[in-house]
Amino acid sequence: MNPAAQTELRFEFGENWARYLAHLNQHRICHAEHALQNLVGDLRGRSFLDAGSGSGIHSLAAVRLGATRVHSFDLDAQSVSCTAELKRRYYPAADYWTVETGSVLNADYIRRLGRFDVVYSWGVLHHTGHLWKALEIAAEAVATGGLLVVAIYNDQGAWSRYWRRVKLVCNRTPAALRPLYAALVMAPVELRELAKAVLRLRFRQYFDRWTDHYSPRGMNRWHDIIDWVGGYPFEVAKPEEVFDFYRQRGLTLEKLTTSGGSKACNEFVFRRITLS
Repeated sequence: MNPAAQTELRFEFGENWARYLAHLNQHRICHAEHALQNLVGDLRGRSFLDAGSGSGIHSLAAVRLGATRVHSFDLDAQSVSCTAELKRRYYPAADYWTVETGSVLNADYIRRLGRFDVVYSWGVLHHTGHLWKALEIAAEAVATGGLLVVAIYNDQGAWSRYWRRVKLVCNRTPAALRPLYAALVMAPVELRELAKAVLRLRFRQYFDRWTDHYSPRGMNRWHDIIDWVGGYPFEVAKPEEVFDFYRQRGLTLEKLTTSGGSKACNEFVFRRITLS
């Protein structure tokens, strides 16, 4: 493992992904399939690299959509276990689907994997601690004519710096106290959302968010809060910065969905025109 892949503090996302698998059903799998297909089109006969596989659901979606080579890796051990569990459940005999521990910051490791028709890294690279290095290395795995899908937190300037400090403090807080810290941090946000629901008479919609079924991720609002407040390292970028970065490296932008100025992710689909 490349030492650069490690940082002093790192939030472990795998626990929440394990919870997600407990609620995984056909509806959520189909949702992931449709979302992936809308981004990358037909996957039949194509190779797919899931860089930071998390729960593994998008690797599973790629297999179901006909990808003939799928390679899934993650730095988080429990996330690797989640992806391996999905392979065991649905495609145990698929020797064309590999699941292993790996780091997108390890250039030698990525180079050994070869080139892929689709490289998918949604909401991952901004948690490596070395965003621009991760963006560069991930792009090196894209074959000529292939696609790169990344989603990166939007740069909100002072607000992004505020959230980075919040997340840093969370990860320095003893584990037993982190839920209390997250609740205190998010209380003002939740009170505003509750007030809106009261004014708009949308009580049901607000309280539904606190169940395990309110989103395709299968997480309730509380576990999403833990993910958000704890998610560190935390880096951000403006859409034009990502666009310019990849344009200089032989990739052209095909799709862009912005966060609308919020703290959420900007989603990019690039196509490699020439090899670097």
